[in-house]
Amino acid sequence: MKINVALPSGRTKTLSLPESSEVGDLQVLAQKSFLQGFLRLVTANGQMLLDPMQSLQAAGIHEGDNLTALALQTRIAATRRAFALWRSGGDSIITWGNRSHGGDSSAVRDQLRGVQQVHASKKAFAAILADGSVVTWGDEEYGGDSSAVRDQLRGVQQVHASEGAFAAILADGSVVTWENPEYGGDSSAVRDQLRGVQQVHASLTAFAAILAGGSVVTWGHAACGGDSSAVRDQLRGVQQVHASKKAFAAILADGSVVTWGHAACGGDSSAVQDQLRGVQQVHASEGAFAAILADGSVVTWGDAEYGGYSPAVRDDLLVL
Repeated sequence: MKINVALPSGRTKTLSLPESSEVGDLQVLAQKSFLQGFLRLVTANGQMLLDPMQSLQAAGIHEGDNLTALALQTRIAATRRAFALWRSGGDSIITWGNRSHGGDSSAVRDQLRGVQQVHASKKAFAAILADGSVVTWGDEEYGGDSSAVRDQLRGVQQVHASEGAFAAILADGSVVTWENPEYGGDSSAVRDQLRGVQQVHASLTAFAAILAGGSVVTWGHAACGGDSSAVRDQLRGVQQVHASKKAFAAILADGSVVTWGHAACGGDSSAVQDQLRGVQQVHASEGAFAAILADGSVVTWGDAEYGGYSPAVRDDLLVL
C-alpha cells in the first residue's frame, strides 16, 4: 500500500507499507522518512489518527490516500531526581529516574490523555489535560496525590509548584492548592482573596498570586515570602513577580520594585531601593536578585555568595 504524507510546509513523501499495517507503523515510517520525531497524522477530512494499535483498514486509510503530518512539540520537566518527557497534546508521557521522585508514572498511565502541560515540585509531577483536569504522580507528601482536591480541579489553566506543593489557577480565576501546608499547600486562609488570579509564582515554600487589579496575595511559609503584610500597601499595579529560594520581588507599573521574604535571600532591597527605577526585568538565583534597568545597567541585591553583590563587574555590566 502506498500513502502520500505531507508536512504543512508542503514537503511530501510517498510511503509504502503492507496493507496489514497499523497506524503506529505508518507514524514511525513517516517519522523516519522525514527525520522528524513525534508526528501526528491527520486524514484529508481532518480526522486525527490517535490510536497506534488501530489497523489502517479500520482507520479508513486506503491506497493513494493523502495525509498530513503535524509535528508535536516535545517538552521535558524534572523533579529533583526524575524526568518527564511529553508531546503537547499527546496521549502519553515517558518518565524515568527515581521512582519516589516521579520517575514511574505507570499507575496513572491510562489517565494521561491529551497532555497540555507538566509541572514539577521537588518529588512529584502534575499534568494538565486537554479537558482541564489534572493528573498527579510521585511522592504523595510533595503533591503526587491530588485526590483530596480532584473534584475541584476542573477548568485548570495553569499549575505552579513550590518544592512540596502545587497551586492551580482555574478558568474562573480562583486557585486550588494541595499537599504539604509547610510548602504552601494550604491556601484556605486567603481563599476569599484569590479571585481574578492572573499569575502564580512560588518560592521554596510559599506562593504569590497576582490578581487582575495588580494587587498580590501570598500564602505559605511566612519567612519565605508567604507573609507580605509589611509591603501590602506598596503592592499596587504589579506587573511581574519573581522568586528566589526564600523571597519575592515584584516589578510595579512605574518601574520600581517591591521585595519581601527572607532578607538575606533578597527580601530586603532597601540598600539599593533608590537605584531601582525604570526596571525592565528581574531575575533570581537561589539567594539573590538582579534587575535590568531601562538604561541597560544592572542592580543586584541579596546574598553575596549567590550573586547579590556585583561591584567587581559593575563597569562591565554597563558596556554589554
